[in-house]
Amino acid sequence: MKRRIIGLFVCFAVLLTPLYSATEPASAPKASKPVIEISQTIAAITGIAISPLLGTGVYGAYKYFSTDKAQRASLPWFAFPTFFLPALLIAGACAAKDTFGVVLPPGWKKPVDILETLENKLSGLVAAGAVVPITMGSLSKLLVGSAAVHGDPTASGVATIMLGSVDWSWALNILTVPLGVAVFAVVWMASHAINVLILLSPWAAIDATLKAVRTSILGLITLTTQLDPKSGAFLSLMVIVVAYFVSGWAFRLTTFGTLFCWDFFTRRKRRFVPAPDENLVFTGAGLSDRVPIRTYGRWSRSPEGDWKFRYRPWLVLPERSLSMKPERAAVGRGFCFSVVLADGENEAFTLPPRYRDHEEELARLYRLGDVQDVGLRKAWGWLTEGVRGKPRRKELAA
Repeated sequence: MKRRIIGLFVCFAVLLTPLYSATEPASAPKASKPVIEISQTIAAITGIAISPLLGTGVYGAYKYFSTDKAQRASLPWFAFPTFFLPALLIAGACAAKDTFGVVLPPGWKKPVDILETLENKLSGLVAAGAVVPITMGSLSKLLVGSAAVHGDPTASGVATIMLGSVDWSWALNILTVPLGVAVFAVVWMASHAINVLILLSPWAAIDATLKAVRTSILGLITLTTQLDPKSGAFLSLMVIVVAYFVSGWAFRLTTFGTLFCWDFFTRRKRRFVPAPDENLVFTGAGLSDRVPIRTYGRWSRSPEGDWKFRYRPWLVLPERSLSMKPERAAVGRGFCFSVVLADGENEAFTLPPRYRDHEEELARLYRLGDVQDVGLRKAWGWLTEGVRGKPRRKELAA
């Protein structure tokens, strides 16, 4: 925690130093143009990170309509109708999907949710690689130009011309562009976690609520920035702080969502066979308090029946391990993905979609109990068995 606070302080110091240096003396009645531009840039990066496609579309439309017609040709590619109009239409279609999905049976819109999750990943990648650097680069040129004019009030005209003839924005880009991309990545991961939660949620009403909360935050930042750029920047910084402290949780959910989409679109389960020695899984809520939920790692079983889970925090840090020996265990077959239950109905591991239709083989390799239905499959089984009048499958004792 101490390292996180120090890192956050350093990032804020680097981010706010240009804002402080660009501020005019206290006698000035209004904020200077650099202050407004910096505040709007912070809000724009945060808004685009919250929803890359919608944020980029809105930001591009704002740049287009707020620029004189004679200067529109110099705008970046995302500020033309050929991009922001289709982007806004796709974002509107996603909103309509969540609105009408409330009346659909559970699980019917999951394939569309997976498509939207993939779209969020692709648009986030494009925004991080193109939109954010362009935006931060424009800000650097503005700050350098402002420093050349306002940096020394006693400078002569010749000195100002000599200083203005040198473009130092490239040097400032070395500092601002990586920082902008880092801020974007942290906020995007926290926002993208909502898409993964929608994948995990069985009810469309919860999906619509999560999406409405995210859209409301984006709208509040946009509106506040238009009314008062400094207040908009402050609100954006608060979002960045929250995203920073939940970055670990968001990273694990992002990893889960990435593997989920990969297995779904590549039909990985058709080419997958559970390994006899160890398999890649995600931890569940009932495994251990020592390992965060949805940690990605390798699960193995010894001949004596002991379980071992090996993982690397953030996927790259030094390896850690956890050993256990459950008394009872079984595989729970779900609608989209399956789980491993230990000591009753405690969810020890969450299995990626590639394990679908391989539950019996996994249970045999790890000497688990019978495969049983869980989640939506369990609810559907109760419904069909109730209609047919057949007894339900025997469940594990708690």
